[in-house]
Amino acid sequence: MDPMQDPAGTRSNPVMKLLLVEDSRRLRETLARGLRAAGFTVDAAGDGMEANGFLAAFQYDFVLLDLGLPRLSGFGVLRALPESGTRPRVLVLSARDQVGDRIAALNAGADDYLVKPFAFEEILARLHALARRPAETRADVLEHAGVLLDTRARRVSANGRPLNLTPREFALLELLLRHRGRVFPRALILERVAGSASEASDRSIEVLVFGLRRKLAEAGCEGLVENRRGAGYLIE
Repeated sequence: MDPMQDPAGTRSNPVMKLLLVEDSRRLRETLARGLRAAGFTVDAAGDGMEANGFLAAFQYDFVLLDLGLPRLSGFGVLRALPESGTRPRVLVLSARDQVGDRIAALNAGADDYLVKPFAFEEILARLHALARRPAETRADVLEHAGVLLDTRARRVSANGRPLNLTPREFALLELLLRHRGRVFPRALILERVAGSASEASDRSIEVLVFGLRRKLAEAGCEGLVENRRGAGYLIE
C-alpha cells in the first residue's frame, strides 16, 4: 500500500494506523493482510532504516516491531522514537524468548512483547489492550485515585495525607502511576527500581510492594496496587 494513500478518510469510523516492521517477507505480507482485514491501516517495512523513514514522515497509532532486523535493529528503531509528544504504542514481535530480552525491549521503550510463534488473534488482543491504555505522561505531578505524586519535590500524599516512602517505594509508585494499566513483572520492577547491577531478589520486590501497599492502605487507598497472579503488579 502506498503510505501516502490513507483510506481512513473514506470510512465512517476512525481507523488505527499501524507500521509493521518485519524482515521476513512472507510473515510481513501475511500479517499485513490480516491486520488490514481487521480494520487497521497498515504500512510495512522490511528493515530498521526503512521503518525510521516511515516514522519520520507519518504518524502511527501502533508499531509492530521485530528486533532482529537488517541495517538497523529493532532496538535502534525504539531508540529513535520520540520521548514525548505523539508516540505510537510499540508491540515487539520477536523469536527471542529470554527474560533479559523482554526487559531490554521494555526498557528501550516497547509497550508490550510477544514471543514468536504466536496466534494472530493474540496480536489483535494485545493491540486492543494497548489502545485502551491511557496515554503515558511525563508530567512532574501524577494524580490518581486520591494519590498525588510530585516527582520534582519528591513528595507523595494520599487523600491529602503525606506519605513517608522509601526511595524504592517512591520509584515503584511512580513507575506504576506513570504506566497505568500495564502489568510489570517482578524482574522488570527489580531492574527499574534497583538497577541491573543490584543483587536484590524477587523476594525483595514482594517486601517492597507489601510496604507500599500498607502505607497506601493506612491513608485510605487500599487495593490501589493490584497483583496479577503469575504476571506482576499494576495500577489500573
